[in-house]
Amino acid sequence: MNTGPLNETELEWLDDVLVKYGTDDGVLDVSELDGLLTAVLSAPHEIEPTDWLLAIWGGAQNVPAWESEREMERFMALCFQHMADIAERLEHYPEQFEPVFGTREIEGSEFTIVEEWCFGYMRGVALADWSSLPETLRPELDAIALHGLEANFDKLDTLTPQERDRSIDKLEPAALNLFAYWSTHQIPAPATPVQQPLRAEKTVGRNDPCPCGSGKKFKQCCLH
Repeated sequence: MNTGPLNETELEWLDDVLVKYGTDDGVLDVSELDGLLTAVLSAPHEIEPTDWLLAIWGGAQNVPAWESEREMERFMALCFQHMADIAERLEHYPEQFEPVFGTREIEGSEFTIVEEWCFGYMRGVALADWSSLPETLRPELDAIALHGLEANFDKLDTLTPQERDRSIDKLEPAALNLFAYWSTHQIPAPATPVQQPLRAEKTVGRNDPCPCGSGKKFKQCCLH
């Protein structure tokens, strides 16, 4: 697997794939993907790749019917490479950590768009139990949730431009502080029930939908 940060072309390709296969229930762009992966790396316990990969698409029912195995493999490889780069910065080079925020040009001026990243982060938070987060760190999570939950949109609308800029300035240190806490206060992952092997009533073809219900082809899922 390649290492290091993704280049511009690779990020654009990921963006295109998310648009190509995305639904209203899943991750919309690279900014939201970056937020999701940051939260997964900052979780109270390790989150299985299967869980966060399904979260990208908004559940097993939305897993893409990939154009080819090569397309699927490249998407997976770039996701893991980007995740490794985020992890490296969070753990060893926090001064180099920089969320992938979006930008938008309005009347000739460029504005930072953080909502997608924050929505992705909160999507990642939902994959684990953060209830034991100390009260002293609740404001850090609230700073991200302010831009990452629809319930807070009315509150955002009341902010002045200066207040909004200050709220954006809190996001990067909040993410770093949350990672720093959970990296030294890991809790056991909840036990998952043992699943019984699936018994297919008939022979499943390699290109048939997988009987586990993931939405993938059999050859891309439980065949191996």
